[in-house]
Order: sequence, then C-alpha cells, then structure tokens
Amino acid sequence: VCCHPGWGEGLFLRDVFPNARLLYNFEFHYAARGADLGFGERGPATLDEAARIRILNTNNLLNLDAADWSHTATQWQRSCFPQWARARMTVQHEGVDTDLARRDPAARFVLPDGRVLTAADEVVSYAARGLEPYRGFPSFMRALPDFLRHRPRAQVVVVGDDAAHYGSGPLGDSSWRDTLLAELGDRLDGARVHFVGRVPHRALLSLFSISAAHVYLTYPFILSWSLLEAMSCGCPIIASATPPVEEVVRHERNGRLVDFHAPDELTAALIATLEQPGGSREWALAARADIVARYDLKRICLPAGLNLLQAVVTGRS
Repeated sequence: VCCHPGWGEGLFLRDVFPNARLLYNFEFHYAARGADLGFGERGPATLDEAARIRILNTNNLLNLDAADWSHTATQWQRSCFPQWARARMTVQHEGVDTDLARRDPAARFVLPDGRVLTAADEVVSYAARGLEPYRGFPSFMRALPDFLRHRPRAQVVVVGDDAAHYGSGPLGDSSWRDTLLAELGDRLDGARVHFVGRVPHRALLSLFSISAAHVYLTYPFILSWSLLEAMSCGCPIIASATPPVEEVVRHERNGRLVDFHAPDELTAALIATLEQPGGSREWALAARADIVARYDLKRICLPAGLNLLQAVVTGRS
C-alpha cells in the first residue's frame, strides 16, 4: 500500500491490512529551529509555538512507526526527520515531465485584459500557490519598484491566489497582495505588474517559455514543483539561497541565488539577468540539462520509484 499520510490517512493501515507492505510518502517534519519556523520577519519561535510544532509532528511519528519504508522528495526534507526515521527513508522525487515542460519558441501568454505577451517582451515571472511570505512574496514585491525604474520595458506576471496556504495572513482582513500594494503605493508601476491568479498548467508552462527571468523565493520548506518546471523550460532562474533550493540551483552555474531577506539583492540580480541575456541563457540551458539528468519523470524518477516499490514489496527495503 502506498500512502501520503499527511492528514492521518495512514494511521490504521497496519491494522486494516496486517500482512501488507506499507510505503509512505512523507513531505515534511516540522522543527522549532532550523527550518521554516522563525525564518521570517517575526523572529525566533516562542515556547508556545515550539510546543505546538512538537504536537504537530505526532501524526508523522505515528505513521513512521507504521510504515515498512518511506520516501521524501529532497535530501534536505529527509534531514528534517529524526535520525532513526532516516534509516528507513529514501530520497525519491516525483519527477518532472521534461517532454512537456520545455521551452516553446512560439509560446504566448494572454493577460486578463487580453494583451498577449511573447518572448519578444521582457517578461519577469513569479509563481506560487498563494502570494504569501512562505514563498517570498513580500521580498519579491519590495524588489520591483527599483527594478521597474531600471527596465522601462519589463512586464511582471505574478501567478497565485490571495490565500495564505502555509503561513498566516497579515493583520486584519487584508491579503498580502493588498498589504504590499498599500505599502509600496505609487513607488510601484502597477500598470506593468499583472496579477493573474491561478492559471492552467499549460498556461504556466507557456509563461515559463517566454520569461526572461523567473523568481523563486521560499522559506526552508517543501520545494515547489514550479521551480523545477521553470528550469526544465530553460527559463533563467533567480532563487533564494535557502534549502532545499540549493540542492537544485547552483549559483552562476544554472541560475542566480540571492538572500531571501534582501530585496535590493533581488533587484540587482533581476537587472543583471536582463542586461546579460547571453550569460543568463547559458545558465538556463544548464538548468534544463540538470533537470533532465536528475528529475526527468519518464527516464529517471518513475523507473527509480518503481524499483523502490518493488524493493518494498519483496522486503529488500
């Protein structure tokens, strides 16, 4: 039985199927220090927060006890689990369909107002499930005013809804988008920043195909598939120097890494990426090659996943 036990789905499988082999996919083991908690602007975790995190891991611990074997997506995610749990945990990413996620020279992206963007435009992309601090949305927005002043042709496309899916929202009933727009005021050229909400997957890949720079910022947390897909599309990457991003993006080899907490550094990286299209293109090609070599769904990750499944079935793991 294969199970993602994040909401308790795996708690009783050992009791229902006592003779089955159980393979569980664990995403994240929380910690009061060294991961997402305390990384943002609020500072270190309080004692109450640390206690809450310990209880939050109860489900993981019970499911780790039930599973015969487990897997997680990145080395850093594995490192977050207790040492005794890591002994029965394989690092196995789900993979990216690199045949689908690849640069399309004819790609077009339609904005909500009907305007069509192509690779001939100077497009900067940002994508997250929700526009929130966990995915660096405040840092991204604070980098834009100076960047847009330096690049008068640039168009910024922001993908994601207004919900805070991983962290908390700002004080009051406002969204993080409204909060940052109010903070930046007329310093931000709003006519060139396009909030498109959630988009179909193929539209997202089209955006990556036309983007001159894709920004990916994150707390030390679960790595987003969108980063790997943007790299697979040969999109120049600017990402935060945070784990597990550093497992994938190597500074000035297949992208640029910046300090998550330094909007000025992100601004400079964006300007440099657009001013040096030749070097950025070389890094983008290297990013595509790395994803194909390490995360290709059909040729790398699916065969490895099937081998892992077979090993668990036969008791070799």
